[in-house]
Amino acid sequence: MEIRLQKIIADAGLASRRAAEKLITFGKVRVNGKVVKELGSKADPEKDIITLSGKVIKPTKKKLYIMLYKPPGYVTTMKDPEGRPIVTDLLKGLNDRVYPVGRLDFDTQGLLLFTNDGETANKLTHPRHKVLKKYRVKVRGHLSKDQIAKLKLENKELGFRAPVDVYVEALPNAPKRPSKNSWIVITIAEGKNRQVRRMCDSVGATALKLTRVSFGNLTLKGLRPAEHRHLTAPEVEYLKGLG
Repeated sequence: MEIRLQKIIADAGLASRRAAEKLITFGKVRVNGKVVKELGSKADPEKDIITLSGKVIKPTKKKLYIMLYKPPGYVTTMKDPEGRPIVTDLLKGLNDRVYPVGRLDFDTQGLLLFTNDGETANKLTHPRHKVLKKYRVKVRGHLSKDQIAKLKLENKELGFRAPVDVYVEALPNAPKRPSKNSWIVITIAEGKNRQVRRMCDSVGATALKLTRVSFGNLTLKGLRPAEHRHLTAPEVEYLKGLG
């Protein structure tokens, strides 16, 4: 059966569907030896020889869905020209190729998903599906009511929509002497580059520590930094149903 090339690439776990489209237009894909650049092009992965940058694409039959508690100090890429540690280094014991769903920056920690299911990855990262991501942010000092109010607004200058929720976290057993720092919780339905850090910077608040604590209704419960696990069947069905 003929399938769109970007879906074949995504299903093989080589790139998200959007990234696959760029690879096609850049002339990186061949079908039976012929370069194909048109996005509407189809092929039969069972009959045709499809290559990406000279390597034959073998359809992936087993779909994997993994949650990692990313620690700081890792880049969310498949390789890094600067030689920094990459997140897939933490997926020890995994022989199948998977790629991250979205990104967390080098200094940010928390929940990061991986899969070789390109269709689901594309859905989870596309803005129109508005998948909620919640972050705990340790900021220097204590934010004023005015700063919190500004965080709740759309930021046209930075191109950010209004967050879904922003509030100051009341910590249990807080010391009698006020801390020099405080914690806020921000929930967004976007995932732009360094968005939460840039939101904090825009109101004069420095983010000292940033953790993504949930993705949709998935949380880090049961995981420690650098640990990962496979998602359960109900969790996978939940992700596929988002949007």
